[in-house]
Amino acid sequence: MKVYTRAGDDGTTGLFLGGRVSKADRLMDACGDMDEAVAALGVARAALEREPGAHEDLAPAILRRQRELFVVAADLATNPAHRDRLVPGVSLVTEDMAADVEREIDERVAARPLRPVFVVPGTTPASAALDLARAVLRRAERSVVALGDAGHPVSPAVRGYVNRLSDLLFVLGRVAAGENEPASHD
Repeated sequence: MKVYTRAGDDGTTGLFLGGRVSKADRLMDACGDMDEAVAALGVARAALEREPGAHEDLAPAILRRQRELFVVAADLATNPAHRDRLVPGVSLVTEDMAADVEREIDERVAARPLRPVFVVPGTTPASAALDLARAVLRRAERSVVALGDAGHPVSPAVRGYVNRLSDLLFVLGRVAAGENEPASHD
């Protein structure tokens, strides 16, 4: 199998279920930001696997959310004429996906309440990577909002999921950092 197709040499890229758009289209900005968030989460997951005594439940939780970001990207990058062919949870973001993220946030915050201060990222490699992934995902969220504002079909489920996921990444960053995170001020 060849990785290159040459189809994009004209500056376009294929949509899921057919059609093409410019690589400079806002849709590709949003999809590229999602791709970057998946990669940043991979860095966090790899850092957790190298940290002795790291929270063993975080790496599988991160992998799950990486996979869900592929669902977000598929939902966004689908040819609008074929959205009826999307499969919930596989290529279509559902309200249940955001509800599941909310449940995880609530469970993790109940187990380890958040401090009422801004924190400075970088306590551990994994927490720093999670904070970077959160920042990338916030940019992705802005791209999704701009995409919708420009007239591209963006489902409310996608907007809600991305917003909740960035909240979860903040919480996971605090879990990975432990108890000694510096506050943003003395």
